[in-house]
Amino acid sequence: MKFDLITTDPGSQARAGTITTDHGTIETPIFMPVGTVGSVKGVHQRELKEDINPDIILGNTYHLYLRPQTEILKKAGGLHKFMNWDRNILTDSGGYQVYSLSERRKIKEEGVKFKSHIDGSYHTFTPENVMEIQRVIGADIIMAFDECTPYPCDYKYAKRSMHMTHRWLDRCMNHLEKTPYLYDYAQSFFPIVQGSVYKDLRQQSAEYIASVGAEGNAIGGLSVGEPAEEMYAMTEVVTAILPKDKPRYLMGVGTPANILENIALGIDMFDCVMPTRNARNGMLFTAHGTINIKNKKWQDDFSAIDEMAITFVDTEYSKAYLRHLFTVNELLGKQIATIHNLGFYLWLVREARKHILAGDFASWKNMMVQQMDKRL
Repeated sequence: MKFDLITTDPGSQARAGTITTDHGTIETPIFMPVGTVGSVKGVHQRELKEDINPDIILGNTYHLYLRPQTEILKKAGGLHKFMNWDRNILTDSGGYQVYSLSERRKIKEEGVKFKSHIDGSYHTFTPENVMEIQRVIGADIIMAFDECTPYPCDYKYAKRSMHMTHRWLDRCMNHLEKTPYLYDYAQSFFPIVQGSVYKDLRQQSAEYIASVGAEGNAIGGLSVGEPAEEMYAMTEVVTAILPKDKPRYLMGVGTPANILENIALGIDMFDCVMPTRNARNGMLFTAHGTINIKNKKWQDDFSAIDEMAITFVDTEYSKAYLRHLFTVNELLGKQIATIHNLGFYLWLVREARKHILAGDFASWKNMMVQQMDKRL
């Protein structure tokens, strides 16, 4: 993997760059649509490529391990071939899913024993087998196995967890050295900064992660319930330490405003289920604010879903028609809303990139954050 930093915005820490892998070039800042189980929910690969057009999507190690299982993925030749996707894929390590299974898992130094949410069967994730699973999945960018601490989190627990995450990182890297690529392309490895909302822990973790010299770095354990101000404060602490010549990935973030504020702090990569999940519930994101398409006020509004025409669905269908589809519980409504929201998120980061390159990102960001905060 190669990262080229093109420029930094003069009024902020926002960066524009490119990441190049064997599956193509990723222009940063970038938002990665979440394809949890080998599918961006509700969107055909053709529409994903031709209209939303992301350079990279995300897959989930925990879910892919359980279904279809690594044996099937290996027989298929990896996730790219299995789902017919010829662009980049990033896989998270399953650490966040293990965190979300608090009633179903036990964390020890060796790893995590958990119960499947599907059938209750027991499984164990260790740094070593998670690296093997990600080798089989075959993502272009793979993540270290970490523990994602909850919010709020006791300082002693956060410190103990952070040090264990660092020890797990060492084990991940040692195992990767012994585990060759399975397919005809390289994989890049990102470790993850932890430390909850404690400045000194985030500093320690960022310094440790920076010291291992990985090809990129991630920030985890944020967007788990903490106030946005604390997220931004921790991100600022970490980006001041992580190397400038490596891409920075803030995991699981977030709202459109969260994304712009974190771009301003020097983040290059994002993922979040919010655009797809909210779409399925009738919540649309636009540059002028959010729309609850289920509201009665849209029932006779025959204007385009979004007159900015970010995606093909925005001008092909009216707000009244989309509201009707939700009212009658037609699956097409969720699909149209999903295409729009993902299109908007990709439009937003691409506009951010344009303004970084133009040198006026900071003023544009402030205007957009204020504008998008409205309910229409």
